[in-house]
Amino acid sequence: MGQGVTKREVVREVLEGRRPPYVPWSFSFTQEAREKLQVHWQTEEIEPYLNNHLLNLGNEIGFFEKVGKNLYRDVFGVVWDRSVDRDIGIVCQTVLPEPNLKGYCWPNPIDEKFFRDIPVKIATNPTCFRVFCLGFSLYERAWTMRGLEKLMLDFYDHPVFVRQLLNSIAEYNIAQIKHACRFEIDAVYFGDDWGQQRGLQMGPRLWKEFIYPVLKRMYAAVHGEGKYVFIHSCGDVDELFDDLVDIGVNCFNPFQPEVMEVKTLLKKYRGRLTFFGGLSTQNLLPYGTPDQVRQATRELLVLGQAGSYIFGPAHAVEGDVPVNNILAFIEAVQSQIK
Repeated sequence: MGQGVTKREVVREVLEGRRPPYVPWSFSFTQEAREKLQVHWQTEEIEPYLNNHLLNLGNEIGFFEKVGKNLYRDVFGVVWDRSVDRDIGIVCQTVLPEPNLKGYCWPNPIDEKFFRDIPVKIATNPTCFRVFCLGFSLYERAWTMRGLEKLMLDFYDHPVFVRQLLNSIAEYNIAQIKHACRFEIDAVYFGDDWGQQRGLQMGPRLWKEFIYPVLKRMYAAVHGEGKYVFIHSCGDVDELFDDLVDIGVNCFNPFQPEVMEVKTLLKKYRGRLTFFGGLSTQNLLPYGTPDQVRQATRELLVLGQAGSYIFGPAHAVEGDVPVNNILAFIEAVQSQIK
C-alpha cells in the first residue's frame, strides 16, 4: 500500500523506531458509530473504506453466551448487562464471592473458538500487521471476577489471594498466547485499564507490588515467541511508561490527550516506545467541527512523521460522534498516500 511497502512493513518500521514512508493508522468503532458508517456508505462491510493497518485477531472481550435480555456471560462465568453499553456492558454478577479460588473452574484458554477464524482473516488481509488481542488481560479480569470494591480491599486484606488470582490469570493468558503464536501473528495486544482521569485506580505502590511482576512475566512470554507487545490502558498512566519500557512494552494505546501531554511524550519516548491513538474521543470528536478534527489529525500526523506513532482515535469512536467528524479524520489520514 503506497510507496512500494505493505501496511505490515510500515507498522514494523514504526515499532522499530525508524522513520516510516507515512504514518500508519487503525480505527475502531462502537456498534452505534459503526452503524452510522454503514448507513453512510450503504454497506455492512466498512473495512475497505478504512484501510486499517492493524488486523485484530482472537476475541478481545470474549462474550459468547446470551443468558437473558441484554445479559451476556463471558467465558469466565461473569455476567454483564448490556442494556446501556451495547459493546461491553456492566458487570452484574461476579464469580468469586470469597477471597479464594476454591471450587472455581477455569475456562479452556485454547478453546477453538478463540482461533478458528484466524487463518481466514489473515488470508483475507495478507498485507496487514497481525495483532492477537487479549482484553481484560489482568487487573481488569481480576476485578470483573471478584468485584472492583472487593478487589481493592483484597490488595490490603488478602494479598496472598490477589497474587494467586493474578498469576492464575497470567497462566491462562500465557497458554493462549503460546497457542496463538502457532499462527503467523506479529504482536499480542493486552487490554487492561489501570488509569482514571487523574492517576492510577490502585495507586503506584500497589501497581508496582502486585501488577508489575505479573505483567513482566506475560510480556516475557510474548517476546520469547519473537512477537511485539501492545498494551491498552485508559486514563492517566504516563508515570508507568519507564517501567513498561523496561519490561518490554513496544506500543502503548490509547494515548489520551485529555490526560497526557501527547507532544512531549512522543518526543521523549520516540525510539523506545510507540504510541497508538492520540485523537480526542472525549472532547474533540463528539463536540468539535470537521475542520477542527482535520486540523488535530494533521498535527498528529506531523508529529508522527519521525516514527514511533500509529494514528488513531484515543478509543473506539462512540455513537455520539457526528458522521462528518468521523469522515474528517479518515479522509485526512488517507490523504497521506494519495
